[in-house]
Amino acid sequence: MGFNCGIVGLPNVGKSTLFNALTETAAAEAANYPFCTIEPNTGRVAVPDPRLDALAALAKSQNIIPTQLEFVDIAGLVRGASKGEGLGNQFLGNIREVDAIAHVLRCFDDSDITHVDGDVDPVRDAQTVETELMLADIDSIERRMTALVKKSRGGDAESKADLALLEKLLAHLADGKPARSTDGLTKAEQKRLPQLQLLTAKPVLYVCNVAESDAATGNCYSQKVAEMAATQQAGHVIVSAAIEAEISQLDANDKGEFLAELGLEEAGLARLIRAGYGLLNLLTFFTVGPKEARAWTVANGATAPQAAGVIHTDFQRGFIRAETTSFDDYIACKGEAGAKDAGKFRVEGAEYKVVDGDVFHFRFNV
Repeated sequence: MGFNCGIVGLPNVGKSTLFNALTETAAAEAANYPFCTIEPNTGRVAVPDPRLDALAALAKSQNIIPTQLEFVDIAGLVRGASKGEGLGNQFLGNIREVDAIAHVLRCFDDSDITHVDGDVDPVRDAQTVETELMLADIDSIERRMTALVKKSRGGDAESKADLALLEKLLAHLADGKPARSTDGLTKAEQKRLPQLQLLTAKPVLYVCNVAESDAATGNCYSQKVAEMAATQQAGHVIVSAAIEAEISQLDANDKGEFLAELGLEEAGLARLIRAGYGLLNLLTFFTVGPKEARAWTVANGATAPQAAGVIHTDFQRGFIRAETTSFDDYIACKGEAGAKDAGKFRVEGAEYKVVDGDVFHFRFNV
């Protein structure tokens, strides 16, 4: 099951530097000129989760396998991208394929690094990108509506329903608001919305790229981004791409000392990865044993058989039951045996919906 987050933003905001640090590679060339990233780069990163380490320690697991999240570094956008300016068509095509957007905003002053608009204003930059995405969505909707009008006149019920949804979305976008914030949608329309692949329907996380000196506290720029994110019910994180690039080159023993000197408890990338994971509305469940402790990913609302299917399709096909303990109970009772003795061990059927932190044993028969 693949989940990915596209890293987007204007040129020279630190996208590729951040991506390099995320993947601890130099796969994306970071340079001080627009479009240094021509093809989208993709990297998978482990999702930090201290619960997994705690489970592994308790079970004396030989291997620890975290769940992963995919990040895609996408070429910088400029005004007019919706009309094909710069690398607009490629940018919009790349972003259409991701599940969520991590929007990097420049929140630092540096006369040596060119800004495409001449000065630093992260809110304006966010609006520039959002406007291009909304214009692209409006164009997409209008083209779809032209085809649907003919079908709906012929009495096609599905076309009529889609046309009604697109009319709502078009009015909302014309008001300067992204599709993801459209109110008044029916349950059927909410379910249909992701299938339309609208750019502004994707969840957004604002990533404030600050100078090293502001990594622990943020600054006036990141504060403005926080206020903007609050009005949009969007998330935001503060990261210094320069610091993260340095950290990615250090060994494990030196990382903690380096972070402590900067007044940081953990790397900004850990917060970014977790925020991206949360942005996609995902849950983590665990399987634990002496051979390995492993974290797995499912979408919020997944049933026990669907979770079993993430491990192996045979597990879902022949699902009998799920034996489960919550993470807190597993730790408090010092393992499965203790959880059974304390009455915290449960047997769940096919209708059970996964809860974040469940520790599972699946029983199946194929």
